[in-house]
Amino acid sequence: MVNEGGQLYTMEGVAAGVIMLLTAYIVVSTTSIYTTGDTHIPDMQLEQLGSDVLAMMDTRDAHGDAKSDLVTCISTTDRSGFRAAFCKYCNMRAGSDDDLKMNAYVYYRDQESNTVKSYALDEEDFTTGRENAVRVTRWVQVSGKPSNLSVGDVDSRTQAVLVEVLLWRA
Repeated sequence: MVNEGGQLYTMEGVAAGVIMLLTAYIVVSTTSIYTTGDTHIPDMQLEQLGSDVLAMMDTRDAHGDAKSDLVTCISTTDRSGFRAAFCKYCNMRAGSDDDLKMNAYVYYRDQESNTVKSYALDEEDFTTGRENAVRVTRWVQVSGKPSNLSVGDVDSRTQAVLVEVLLWRA
């Protein structure tokens, strides 16, 4: 029937099974390491993408053009044109729309009150507060007061305004 030799083989089998499971766990856990240092890389890529898009929009198309697309969008307060151009340049997927969300603001200095004020250039996307948004800014020189603007205290002088875009993926 059963003797003491069978008990030894059972203990060897259990020990071997534990060693094999421990080895498999170590191999699987070491091949898929996601360190905390890697978590900021997608944010840096998104920030660089937004910065490149603003720089591209702020570049004139031809030598004779008076204004860049970004200056034109700010001068005419063309919210839909800004959104369409920015999202078109940011689209990183072939054949479909990207899941990129954005809000854009223009900051300027009010000369009379000597304060910095702002207005929304694009504020169609709403955040839940859990998104990890990146901030992309660019200084743009505009001449004259933006048209079609409900804010009445923007100076009509030539000035540098700060365009700030908040980007996040939904």
